[in-house]
Amino acid sequence: MEVINHSAKSTDTQLLVVTHLSQLLNHFTGVGGLIVPLVLWLTKKDSIVGMDEHGKSILNFQLSLLLWIFISIPAILLFGLGILSLIFIGIISFVLPIVNAIRASKGESPSYFMTIKFIS
Repeated sequence: MEVINHSAKSTDTQLLVVTHLSQLLNHFTGVGGLIVPLVLWLTKKDSIVGMDEHGKSILNFQLSLLLWIFISIPAILLFGLGILSLIFIGIISFVLPIVNAIRASKGESPSYFMTIKFIS
């Protein structure tokens, strides 16, 4: 009699990479950079090794970006500092998902700086 273990987690680093790169949907379509990783994290966090850690990091990063954007918009009136911070946020939101996708493909933990831990 064969025993099937349904609770065994798989190591699918390709899905982790796709989850990180799905954040770039914000740059190309304007939406989806928060929704797609959220759906992937909620559906696969129990079946893929590392998805829970990576998914929480991605969601915390996306929520932190939204907060920094909402803070930067009124700061435009303060000598244009908001414009500089929006440019910085745009660069960071494009570069860090790519860097962390590479880290995920190597099996390393994600590293997003300037992130507030909303989900722990």
